[in-house]
Formats: sequence, structure tokens, C-alpha cells
Amino acid sequence: MSSDSLFRAPVPLAVALRPTSVDEVIGQDHVLSAGSPLRMLADPEREGPGSSVILWGPPGTGKTTLASVIARSSGRKFVELSAVTAGVKDVRDVMSDARVEGELSGRAPVLFLDEIHRFSKAQQDALLPGVENGLVVLIAATTENPSFSVISPLLSRSLLITLKPLGPDHIRDVLDRAVADPRGLAGAFTLHDDAREDLVRIAGGDARKALTALEASAAVASAGGVSTIDPEHVALAVDRALVRYDSGGDQHYDVISAFIKSVRGSDADAALHYLARMIEAGEDPRFIARRLIILASEDIGLADPQALTLAVSAAQAVALIGMPEGRIPLAEATVYLALAPKSNSAYVGINEAQRDIREGRSGEVPAPLRDAHYPGSSSLGHGQGYRYPHDDAAGIVPQSYAPDTLLDAHYYRPVPRGLERELQERSRHIRDILRGNTD
Repeated sequence: MSSDSLFRAPVPLAVALRPTSVDEVIGQDHVLSAGSPLRMLADPEREGPGSSVILWGPPGTGKTTLASVIARSSGRKFVELSAVTAGVKDVRDVMSDARVEGELSGRAPVLFLDEIHRFSKAQQDALLPGVENGLVVLIAATTENPSFSVISPLLSRSLLITLKPLGPDHIRDVLDRAVADPRGLAGAFTLHDDAREDLVRIAGGDARKALTALEASAAVASAGGVSTIDPEHVALAVDRALVRYDSGGDQHYDVISAFIKSVRGSDADAALHYLARMIEAGEDPRFIARRLIILASEDIGLADPQALTLAVSAAQAVALIGMPEGRIPLAEATVYLALAPKSNSAYVGINEAQRDIREGRSGEVPAPLRDAHYPGSSSLGHGQGYRYPHDDAAGIVPQSYAPDTLLDAHYYRPVPRGLERELQERSRHIRDILRGNTD
């Protein structure tokens, strides 16, 4: 196949290269092992109607592909509906046809329902009789948590199978196969190693995105009269400045460093720039979310405790909804953290406390604080002299809690910013009471 003829192909590269058997599927090994429900469902020798399944995973992880190869491998008829366009009547028509197909072939057809989370309760209810009676083997796909988007009766009648984003090695395998496969580029192009890594990064675990970007990059190379796909072709094809962002090199560390320092420096605009740069480069959003959690703890701390809550919520939101929508909670957290009052007092405090421990400054736990609940503890003086703070009107009593060797240790030193302005005064007042300085 010449490079010119490639782009007259009747179907996109991602469709042309769709696996025709379970063994051709790249990735998802955790659900395709021998004896797994999907393997058994694809077995043409297996008797019975087969279990319906719900495939839950991010885009481009192979949900449609798995449904197709299962139908093909098992010898079942394959029927596809999209929840975006199908209604209750379409579902009932499919069930009626499935009854006839089952009687003729003796095997229930596979009904692949894409984006089942978009189906209303009434539409999902229409699926129940056919699933329950084995008229169809339902393979439903969703990018949203089925516990919230699929009705309980349908969930209870189906196996829930979670698909994972494809790893970098899987995407490399997908790209290499596409370059060599007669159904793909058929060896008409060579893929430069750096270009391959750019495509892996762009894909973000999405095989379809990787193949779409590869096809566009090959078109750019072909238009330039060359057969080697370089990083420049990839950058032009996807219209993004990705070439200088290396997930394992200097740019990766430089950009995340600039992001962190911009948030720490309270520059929300610069922080959003670097966030956008990482997102556009295909950086793992979970990595960004983890950095925001660390930032909230290390650089904001008790000056605004809500910052940590928001950062954790953003990380959970990214895990729940994925990308590209996940960029919104990441941006929300970034702006909030950048504008929040800053304090690293808790960070400095734990560092100094750990340093003292490593240097041998630990000492004995004071006897009044020791456990006095086991037999013989009282004879050792454990718990004797302990003063219960709740017995005092202030809820704080003069008492030594630290080991004798650390009575003068002062680890937590609040800053006069945000909530810590209040904690600074409260901390000073408490310290005076603990040391008996109440005058």
C-alpha cells in the first residue's frame, strides 16, 4: 500500500484495526484470562444463553471492541444500539428480532448498548425482560459508575466488569501494530521513537485517540513527501505544542515545578497556564491531583484547612469522571489553592519533630500519660497524677505531655495568616496554661 492510497481508506484507522478475536485484544489482561467470564462468553462451544455484562471504563479502553469480538468468536449475531439515539421502541424491536434469531440459530444474539448511562429508567426497564429471559446477551458500555447510572434490577442480572486505561506499553503495541498491519499503514511509514512517545502521551490510555492521532500524523508526513513520522508531524497533526513536553524528561519536571511554585506564589493565572500545558500534553491527571493534595498540605496547611478537603475532592472527582471533564475540578482546586492564605507551619513542624526523633531525642513517656488499664500498671505508677482536661472549665489543665527531654520543644509555630492568625493566639494561650503561666 502506498502512502497516497492510505488516506482513501473507507473507514478510520481505529475501525480498520479493530480486533477480530479475543486474542488480538491488547490490554485488559485482567478480564481476559483463561476461564474469565468474557472468555467463556466468547467460547463458541459453550452452551447456554451466556451472562450479560456491563463494561465500565474510560473511553478507548476497548468496550465496543470486546463486544464485537465476543459476538464474532461465539458465532452470535451482533446488534448495536446507542443510548444517545435509541428509544424504548428500538429496544423492543431488538427484543422481538432476538426472539426470532434465537429460535432460528439456537443462540441469543449479542446486544451491545453503548453509553447505557444515558438511558432513562424507563428505557433500562425495557431491557429487563429480554435480559432476564435470555433473549439477548446484553453487553452494555459506560464511562460512568454503574452504581449511580444503571438501575439495580439490571445490575443484579449482569456481571460488572471494570476496564482499565491502557498502559503506555499497550499503546505502543497498538501503534506498532497499526504501522505494520496490512489493515493499517501496512509498512508504508516508519514511526520515529520520539513521535511514538508523543502519541503515547497524547493517547492518555485511549487506544482510539492514539490511532486517530497516528492517522493524522501519517497524513501530515505524506503531504510532506516523507515516509517517516517525526515528532514535528505529530505536533502539526494534533495542533498542540507537545514536542517539548517529555513525560520522563526535563520538560515534565520543569512544568510541574513551575506549576507548584505558581500555586505557592499565589499566581492563579500562571498556575492555570501550567495546568493547561500539562493537560494538553497528556499528563496523567492523577499525578496532577496528587501534587495538589501535597500542595494543600505543605504550603497552605492550617491557614485554610478547606484547601486539603477541596484538593482531595478534586482527586476523587478525576477518578470518578475521568478526562476531559476532570480538568474542571483540577482547575477549581488550582485556583482555590493559589488564592488561599499560605502556611507551611505544619510541614515544618513535622519535619523538625522527625529530625529530633532521628537524632535520638525521644525520651520516656511521662508516667501520668501511660496506659493504666492492664493488671499491675498501677504498681508501676502508670496514670497516677493524670489530670482530666474535661474536669476543668477551660478544658485545658497545667500538665506536661511531652517527654522530659522535649519540654522546651516548640514544633508548631503558626503564621499570622488566614485561620492560623487565630490559631497563633490560641496556641500561645494554651502553651501558657500547660506550663502553669496563667498570670
